[in-house]
Amino acid sequence: MKQSFGLRLWRWSIISVVALYLLVPLYAMYDFSTKPYGFGDQGRTFRAWQMIPTQQDLFPAITRSLITAAIVMAIILFLVVPTAIWVHLKLPVLRRPFELLCLLPLAIPAIVIVVGIAPLYRWISINLYESPITLAGVYSMLILPYTYRSLSAALDAVDIHTLAEAATTLGSGIARIIFKIVMPTIKTGIINGSFIAIALVLGEYTISNILNFKTFQVVIAQIGRSDGNVAVAVSLASLLFVILLLLIIPTKKRQGSVLDVDTI
Repeated sequence: MKQSFGLRLWRWSIISVVALYLLVPLYAMYDFSTKPYGFGDQGRTFRAWQMIPTQQDLFPAITRSLITAAIVMAIILFLVVPTAIWVHLKLPVLRRPFELLCLLPLAIPAIVIVVGIAPLYRWISINLYESPITLAGVYSMLILPYTYRSLSAALDAVDIHTLAEAATTLGSGIARIIFKIVMPTIKTGIINGSFIAIALVLGEYTISNILNFKTFQVVIAQIGRSDGNVAVAVSLASLLFVILLLLIIPTKKRQGSVLDVDTI
């Protein structure tokens, strides 16, 4: 009985420390954003939050960043996920090289990546199209390490070889096996990877700022130069939005769908 009580106490202590670590900065942001906005204000005020809709560059930047995130998620869904499944099923010898390739962006500093891709994006801006949406390509590369680890963990948790063999026996082709059988079983891993993609696109600053693209974080930094309260309010609102996305991601307990072998 003493051991179980001590174990519960230890767990709740860890949860409390982590909760304080996460919630104290959020409360500090809320406290700063609701401080008196002008000399005429007394006590708490939400004037900084009311100023958010008046920022002209903010909502176009949010729209562009969300479109970029959608493109990145499409690249993950239709390129990275099928490739990872194919490597796990048909080319297990290439798993280590493929993993090393996906983890390579972690070893390259962001400033080095910018120096390397700056001439390419200069050519794209002059000859094709100048928009922050074109950053979806480099963002897809940056997201590879996190997306691959999420997909790899999901694939290792499921016996996809047995599923593939059963589907092949019943006459399914490789495309049907990948998109209709394997991908639904690793849906949680795909959703987690997509969430990380959204967080990276909405939170990336270095590359977009050096390339002179007005993305969400760049606009927040520009707002902060003239009005810190509004910039902190926008940052807190974006964090709450990302946390909301995290909470609505289905888990294994809430994911009611299961693979039905009759539909193969």
